[in-house]
Amino acid sequence: MKHRNAALLKPTILALAMAALFASAPAGAADMNVRIEIPTLNVAEYHRPYLAAWIERADQSVAANLAVWYDVKKKDKEGEKWLKDIRQWWRRSGREQQMPIDGVSGATRPAGEQKLNFGSSKGPIAGLAPGDYVLMVEAAREVGGRELVKLPFQWPPKAAQSAKAQGSSELGAVSLELKP
Repeated sequence: MKHRNAALLKPTILALAMAALFASAPAGAADMNVRIEIPTLNVAEYHRPYLAAWIERADQSVAANLAVWYDVKKKDKEGEKWLKDIRQWWRRSGREQQMPIDGVSGATRPAGEQKLNFGSSKGPIAGLAPGDYVLMVEAAREVGGRELVKLPFQWPPKAAQSAKAQGSSELGAVSLELKP
């Protein structure tokens, strides 16, 4: 009789262990889609902007780097020298990074709409704790200006969320879509 009760108890313990595991895991996959417009500028000397996109916590610490676009092909890593012109990102995260950042760094982009898509199961936002955050997008251009756009959001999204901001010089429209 003792042996029979032990056999019945094993599935119950396994079920409780699985329930505890899933209770501590994020409640399903979520998606983050970011659109960044780089405006066409009518200037005598045009250079593509260096750009950083990252997520900040409420205390302004960096939760995740999403993208860093710069001149990655310049000889002797000369392009890295100018990353400090993306001032907010550089002060909050950039100076501590070993460039290039795998899966984050890339070449500068041309004028037009650029899309970034992230899933919560892998990549920069994997393991992002629940809470209030701000999407930060900063662009700086040689012989040009610098601009920073901020979009607050909550993670993980309980329902579809969207936010949009309009840049005025180095950035055009920046939008964020979150899907549970």
